[in-house]
Amino acid sequence: MPIKIHPAFDKNALFQWCTLQRSLVAALGLAVCAFTHAEDLSYAQAEQSFLTQSFSSQASEALQQAAQLEAQAVKGLGLPRVDLNVRAYAFHSQVDVPLEKFKNNLDNNLSQNINNQIDQSGNIPNDIQGPIKAGIGQAIHDGVGMIPNKANISLEDQVIRPTVSVMMPIYTGGITSTTKEMANIRAQRSQLSTQQQQDLQRFELIQAYFNVQLQQKLMQSSRFNFDAVQRHYDNALKLERQGFINKGQRMQFEVAKNNAERLLQNTDSTLRSSLFQLNNLLQTQQVGRLTTPLFVNSTQNQSLMSLLKSYQEQSALIRKMQMDTQLANSNIKIQSAAKKPSIFAFGEYSLDDKNNWIVGVMARYNLFSGIDSNKNIQAAELQRYASELLTERAKQEIENIIYRSYNEAHTAQATHLLLQRNIKAAQENLRIQELSYKESMGTATEVIDAQNMLNALDSEMALNAYRYVMSLATLLQSHGSIASFQSYVNQPNTHFIR
Repeated sequence: MPIKIHPAFDKNALFQWCTLQRSLVAALGLAVCAFTHAEDLSYAQAEQSFLTQSFSSQASEALQQAAQLEAQAVKGLGLPRVDLNVRAYAFHSQVDVPLEKFKNNLDNNLSQNINNQIDQSGNIPNDIQGPIKAGIGQAIHDGVGMIPNKANISLEDQVIRPTVSVMMPIYTGGITSTTKEMANIRAQRSQLSTQQQQDLQRFELIQAYFNVQLQQKLMQSSRFNFDAVQRHYDNALKLERQGFINKGQRMQFEVAKNNAERLLQNTDSTLRSSLFQLNNLLQTQQVGRLTTPLFVNSTQNQSLMSLLKSYQEQSALIRKMQMDTQLANSNIKIQSAAKKPSIFAFGEYSLDDKNNWIVGVMARYNLFSGIDSNKNIQAAELQRYASELLTERAKQEIENIIYRSYNEAHTAQATHLLLQRNIKAAQENLRIQELSYKESMGTATEVIDAQNMLNALDSEMALNAYRYVMSLATLLQSHGSIASFQSYVNQPNTHFIR
């Protein structure tokens, strides 16, 4: 049953309070996000700061530079390899040398030479040549017999030998070219990883930045609702003292006030948490007034079908997974090349006073190493197959997200139009209730309820705008074009929730 208030009871004060409500809402909004010595911050400024100064961005940039350096490092693979070698060594060796054959040869040669000399000499009679040859042969045989049958030889030396060696692959079965190819693919993939990381950071910043805007709007609504209920409760106390209402009716207003205070405390805690998260992301102590409000675009820039057709060329995730398939193909080439022979040209030149040198060609073909090359090839082919399947599965997931987020954004746009109409109706209802109360035709409860309904619609407008912003960010993130998010903020026919 409506509660009637005496016309003379605080009617003028309540009416003036109601007429100043919109100014109070704006003033409370400024009070919530006012920080000492803090500058205004738009989303574009926050994004630029976040992408250049965050730890993730610096780490991604370092990894990208590392991959590019690795690709540059193998550019000269396949050129001759030149090494300067220095060998310093000492050696000691003992060898037993057999001398029996040497003794026999020496004995025979000496005996034969002496015999030849006697035969050629004309001064020795023939009848005594035989005894002479026999005597000398026996003497030679006895002398050679004094030589031992084997000799023990010790060899010792200390050597320092500098050389220059050259080795150049002539044929490696494709290992050289494939290694270069894989390094280049990894360098390109690292660029996509950096892009993907930046897209994730943009999404994270959008969520944090506009969550603060949402919580500030909800804080305004909660504060205004608490003030309205507090005023309602104060009036109830006066009405109870004057006998217009009983204690039970006054207790209802007290319960409503306590609930409004609890909601205000929870909203304030959530706002502080969202501000801390944004400060932490931007690596700053205080974030100033956020100048980019929540918004809802009147129209979508692209159709659903065009988004589903073009995401494969835009999405860094899909392009990375396609490069993973290319790397798997290269791995198959590497494993196949391990079964082929390799040919190298080599040479070495000694830098000491002897100037020794050697050149040649070496061919190598592995017969057995304990590793089954055929199974390695089969494993690489299965890895490629798995990469292709995972890529197709990722496409399905992305298409689902694009479809869902597109519809959610479209629904938020339609809801925004309905909320606009409802707000106009609520504003008109509030105007009527204010006039009714002014003319003693209505109650304070009806005025405050009308104001609370308008506040609730304002909160729902902010919540719906946040849902639209996050649906749009999810859509662009999945499509791979979240870098264009700022263009949606600035496009024509955009309604801002201030």
